[in-house]
Amino acid sequence: MSGHPADPPAAPSLHPAHTVRIPRPLPVERPSQLDLPEELRQLRSELPVAPLAFPDGPPGWLVTGYDHVRAALADPRLSSRRPHLNSHVRASLITSAEMAVLRPSDLLTSDPPEHTRLRRLVAGQFTTRRIHKLAPRIQTIVDNHLDTLAAAPGPVDLMAVVALPVPCLVISELLGVPFADRDQYQRLTTELLSLDRTRDQLLASKAELKNYLLHLIAARREQPSDDLLSGLLHAQAGDPKLTDDEIAALAQLILIAGHETTANVLGLAVLLLLRPPRLWEIVRRRPGLVDGVIEETLRYATVLQFGLLRVAREPLTIAGQPIQTGERVVLHLPAANRDPNRFTDPDCFVPDRPDAAKHLSFGHGPHHCIGDQLARTELHTLLTTMLRCFPALRLATADPGQIPTHTHRVVHGPAQLFVHVTA
Repeated sequence: MSGHPADPPAAPSLHPAHTVRIPRPLPVERPSQLDLPEELRQLRSELPVAPLAFPDGPPGWLVTGYDHVRAALADPRLSSRRPHLNSHVRASLITSAEMAVLRPSDLLTSDPPEHTRLRRLVAGQFTTRRIHKLAPRIQTIVDNHLDTLAAAPGPVDLMAVVALPVPCLVISELLGVPFADRDQYQRLTTELLSLDRTRDQLLASKAELKNYLLHLIAARREQPSDDLLSGLLHAQAGDPKLTDDEIAALAQLILIAGHETTANVLGLAVLLLLRPPRLWEIVRRRPGLVDGVIEETLRYATVLQFGLLRVAREPLTIAGQPIQTGERVVLHLPAANRDPNRFTDPDCFVPDRPDAAKHLSFGHGPHHCIGDQLARTELHTLLTTMLRCFPALRLATADPGQIPTHTHRVVHGPAQLFVHVTA
């Protein structure tokens, strides 16, 4: 297929043999809160590697098929080193030099051997043994917050009372960030994940969070504890290459990913179980389905809603499409997780789907999410306990389609989720 534009077809079509290969912006408008843009489905079946127009700079490519996205996630020819994580969604408001000062490389924005070095330093904090040791504390945190939910009069926002504070408290304790500071870092997290900030607002938020974490690092150096920040400072003694700026960047990533994604997956899972047809009672009677519900929610309602950005380090070919050195490539996880070539009836939410765990929501390859087991443990504890404690839990609205979700944020999920805990 030629890479040069041709005359427009008589009828709209995305088939490679008939398509005008003009780069188009990333489809982001959802027909409903849990459905993907229709254009993504069409591209996945007819043009799996499509020319993509970026808000600034030259065009790149959008990859939507499961097999192609999975292979690309593990392909060393595609680099994660890029200064602007979301330049496929919004124009880059900050220069590369400014970004280098505000946020040096972390696990999201580095390649081997730098990525290998940083990942090795963090991996020891997320071992299966440590997560199992943390499980009783997670249960206590969940119980306390569900008591608050039960005591609330009238409809209560599940996101504000349970979904956000529980993972926030867990990651705060694991990382060594005072939970008392949660209003500040939750505000900063919201600002950094929003795609409608001005340049000055974004610079201010990034600087404030970095300074907050650097002050915390200095305090932990004086008074170490049994937490991840203290562990990284201990590692720094044997690795002079590990700077305070790098520790702050790692802490920022863990802090944001450790509570925002888990909170929104929980909100989406509850919404999916409570909306018609009501599946809450079915799963309550079959608690063995809980882990399947978690994996299916991760697949069906992928929270990283705009995909991951990569840059070609050298020429390569994806699905027959040549990619040149320096070109940007967006790997669209939500579209891949709804690929009918990988999942039967992918646009249906199936709690007992046997292969749901094959989703790509935690990535694949060297950048596979290092906190996936922690997230699964938290979600399992939350859902299992909620199903047991609140058999009559129901949505406060008669129309689930009116529940607001995040449309201008990197992480998808309910902005609010009001529920009644009793019949």
